[in-house]
Amino acid sequence: MCHVIVTCRSMLWTLLSIVVAFAELIAFMSADWLIGKAKPSSSEEVDNRTGGPQEPYRPTLGIYGRCTRISHMQFSRRDTLCGPYAENFSEIASGFWQATAIFLAMGIMILCTVAFVSVFTMCVQSIMKKSIFNVCGLLQGIAGLFLILGLILYPAGWGCQKAISYCGPYASAYKLGDCSLGWAFYTAIGGTVLTFICAVFSAQAEIATSSDKVQEEIEEGKNLICLL
Repeated sequence: MCHVIVTCRSMLWTLLSIVVAFAELIAFMSADWLIGKAKPSSSEEVDNRTGGPQEPYRPTLGIYGRCTRISHMQFSRRDTLCGPYAENFSEIASGFWQATAIFLAMGIMILCTVAFVSVFTMCVQSIMKKSIFNVCGLLQGIAGLFLILGLILYPAGWGCQKAISYCGPYASAYKLGDCSLGWAFYTAIGGTVLTFICAVFSAQAEIATSSDKVQEEIEEGKNLICLL
């Protein structure tokens, strides 16, 4: 018989697992990893909001995507164009970024799998006598290691030609040059930290769903068990 067990700790772990997976996925897909040096706008380009000349803009560069301003689009509300600069994996600007993409993709795939499974932990707490929480926590720890490897390798690619075109001639491995880090990089770091927190917290979720109080309510014949 299926017992639906909901506790504060198990629900918090489930929500964090989902948030972490989405945060890492959004960061990976974003082009806002590097913010390039400011480029002056043409004197003919007009800001639709102020009616004056547009301010210098800063293009952004991601692992496989980029955002840049569209020329001769004064009357369009969207003045930037974002999309992948690489049509296939081999066209990613740096071998280090290719490795980053692989490690991040592997970590994100694991996190998305855990996030999907976590939703069902309210009904199923073990498979083949193995706690789902413990298995998921182990997978989150492995995903966190993949994410760390990807984030360590990413700055090594700042010396590639693509990054130099955005960050100036002084850009090199682990040196930003005229660029600055965008929100996607910080989101990926924050998501990685939360991944390890989730991995540790999975043990607390397992303890909460297998406590003596839960067992007592199961023995009383309750199918829906909600505990603080």
